[in-house]
Amino acid sequence: MVPDRFQPLLAEVTPLAERFARAGRRLYLVGGSVRDAILGRADDTPDLDFTTDARPDDIEALLAGWADALWDQGKRFGTIAALKDGRRYEITTHRAEAYAPDSRKPEVVYADAVEADLSRRDFTVNAMALSLPDLTLIDPHAGIADLSAGRLRTPLAPEESFADDPLRMLRAARFMAGYGLDPDPALVGAVTAMKDRLAIVSPERIRDELDKLLVLDRPGAGLWFLVNTGLADEFLPELPAMALEQDPVHRHKDVLGHTIAVVEKASPDRILRLAALLHDIGKPRTRSFGPEGVAFHHHEVVGARMAEARMRALRYSVEDITAVRRLVELHLRFHGYGEEWTDSAVRRYARDAGPLLARLNELTRCDCTTRNQAKAQELSRRMDALELRIDELRQQEEIDSLRPDLDGNQVMEHLGIGPSRAVGQALAFLLELRLDEGPLGEEEAYRRLDAWWDEQRKQRQA
Repeated sequence: MVPDRFQPLLAEVTPLAERFARAGRRLYLVGGSVRDAILGRADDTPDLDFTTDARPDDIEALLAGWADALWDQGKRFGTIAALKDGRRYEITTHRAEAYAPDSRKPEVVYADAVEADLSRRDFTVNAMALSLPDLTLIDPHAGIADLSAGRLRTPLAPEESFADDPLRMLRAARFMAGYGLDPDPALVGAVTAMKDRLAIVSPERIRDELDKLLVLDRPGAGLWFLVNTGLADEFLPELPAMALEQDPVHRHKDVLGHTIAVVEKASPDRILRLAALLHDIGKPRTRSFGPEGVAFHHHEVVGARMAEARMRALRYSVEDITAVRRLVELHLRFHGYGEEWTDSAVRRYARDAGPLLARLNELTRCDCTTRNQAKAQELSRRMDALELRIDELRQQEEIDSLRPDLDGNQVMEHLGIGPSRAVGQALAFLLELRLDEGPLGEEEAYRRLDAWWDEQRKQRQA
């Protein structure tokens, strides 16, 4: 009996299924769309995945005239993608694939039966298919029972499944965290034993899977799995390296536990979560002990460099790297804040954060994981006060995009000079004035510029 919640989905895909049936081919809805519909999460799967006994050329021919657009980039792996009424469809010939020992790409072997295809899928909860258009649910590996029991297993022996695609070991962390599933002991054992197999997976695929884990509501269980199995050592060794006590004498919380707590407190924004994950990675390298206990001097500076290096290795974009590095670099800046901060200091804080200001403030708030309620409330009060001052200054001036009162053309025209290093120095001088004193107005800015220029000429003549 197909649940009622499947009906809107089935109404959408039935015309396509009938098209395949008329050609004597079988079509099955598989994977996430089936799993999420069973769980009542149908809206979580905007793209639809199908498998069929038709070969790629036949799939392409059947979609022609029905789809609004077709893509055949995955054809050598048996997949044809289509767009219909804004919905993306991926239809793949039944496969029984395996990775060669040193290959990053699967060797594709086609199968004729859907059961063979399902046995090669990553987890039992994804190894269910809905036959179309007759609506028969095919669940040869008890995926529904595993969903009900909160259990994560592989259809085949986990060693075989992870040999087929080692990225599945990392994907296990996401399914544990996203669906509240406990890993089968055999699965844990296989990941622990085979973790070095992840080396054949491209950095881009690892990066994308890490991102998917980080933006879940509660990624903590998945992150602990990566550390406890040793899998994190293969692509993010800085994470398990944080499993050290901040202060062994006073038994303060360990850096790793604190880091995962910060990640879970942060909003599921990808850049913010990455910054939360990496904000303290400089602590192991900077830990020192003195009369007053443990210290991590300049760990934010060291950590920013380490975050950049790791993100480069994982092939993150320059934009992502720049944002996360800046957040890590600035995450301690607030802790010097007090009522004695001048308006200039507040402007500099906002200017240095730029478009990352909201994320920086949230990271700072989340970084407070103390159980001392008085301390937590005091930090929250100070942050509230700083944000209020920023808002007040923002109403007076464009604090988010502070610029000198004069632009480069005005400087060159007024001083009678062409493009040169001196123009940049003049603009930097005027920007410092703007930060220190707020808007000067053009007349006062020209007066200050003249005084600065006279001083520069005296220095050159000396």
